[in-house]
Amino acid sequence: MQSAGKLGARPWPSALCAALVATLAAAFALTGCGMPGAPQPPSLNLPVPVSDLSAVRAGSQVTLTWTMPTKTTDKVLLKGDIAVRICRNESSAARCNAAATLQLAPGADGSFTDTLSPALASGPPRVLTYFVELVNRKSRSAGLSNDAEVLAGQAPPAVDGLTAEMSRDGVLLRWAPAPSEAEPVAIRLVRKLLTPPAQKPGPGETAENPLAQPAEPLERSLLVEAGANHGRALDSDIRFGETYEYRAQRVARIVVNGATLELASPLSAPLRIEAEQLFPPNAPKGLAAVATAGENGASPAIDLSWQPDTEADLAGYIVYRRELAATGAGGAWQRISPTQPVVGPAYHDTNVQPGHAYAYAVSAIDQEGHESARSAEAQETVPGP
Repeated sequence: MQSAGKLGARPWPSALCAALVATLAAAFALTGCGMPGAPQPPSLNLPVPVSDLSAVRAGSQVTLTWTMPTKTTDKVLLKGDIAVRICRNESSAARCNAAATLQLAPGADGSFTDTLSPALASGPPRVLTYFVELVNRKSRSAGLSNDAEVLAGQAPPAVDGLTAEMSRDGVLLRWAPAPSEAEPVAIRLVRKLLTPPAQKPGPGETAENPLAQPAEPLERSLLVEAGANHGRALDSDIRFGETYEYRAQRVARIVVNGATLELASPLSAPLRIEAEQLFPPNAPKGLAAVATAGENGASPAIDLSWQPDTEADLAGYIVYRRELAATGAGGAWQRISPTQPVVGPAYHDTNVQPGHAYAYAVSAIDQEGHESARSAEAQETVPGP
């Protein structure tokens, strides 16, 4: 009979022990510092939907513009061209009735011109809704862009007979009236600057001078309201010495489903004009003369003042004088101001004699050297000694 031994755990087989150690080591490794979490699913490569789509109709053409995204919905940079579906719906429903498909690079400025069919370009005004949809190589997308609405239907007639000529106050534009208009329409004049001016400082100015004239926009539009144009409009917001191009279109504003949309004719052919200053300034007004006697050793003088000229290209004024005889007859007019034009609307004449009478007149001169007619004269007598 064997004697009772010491009770204890039975030793594990070596293979089982080795497996346990390997399992614990793997567990510690998974929970160690810097270990990434669970693996992520692969990117679906869906471009971010466009959010800045806009649409403008002119005549039978609708121009769409937008900005292409640079990343996917998973914030991964897009590579290669992206398929773009142009969606056109004859309602406001958010679905894609594809009118065209094109390929564009990520981050590009997207544009597309849709020519309406005769059916869409005729008839009563009705809403036409556009979307763009970006799809991946598996024809999947992350959704439609924002909607952009225009009006289908018959557009107003095109503007004919557009002419432009220089006037004293700017460019005078004229056009032929429409043969018939069921509804009053406005006229939009689109002006393009063909000679962008270099920003040059004026006399006594520096390029850093905040009062220097700002750069002129390359393109502007002027809307002449219906019933107020009478076939003509004056563009006074121009700069002489520049060259401009004008185009015109008729614009009807129509309320559809509570929203006001525009229905515009095609733009007219471009018309070019050089904005030359061909007209002298207006003659100064309000000339007044006041004599002062020489006192305390001072010389007698006559002070002149007049209303300032507000024309943009004014260079200054020229002062004329003639001496009056006792009979009221006068001598010849003489220029008494310096060679350089007088800047302000005032002049101090000290070349006078006590007891003599004088008549004065003032003209305005622009920066191109065009001199206005003379003002109405003002007379004054210098007090005697």
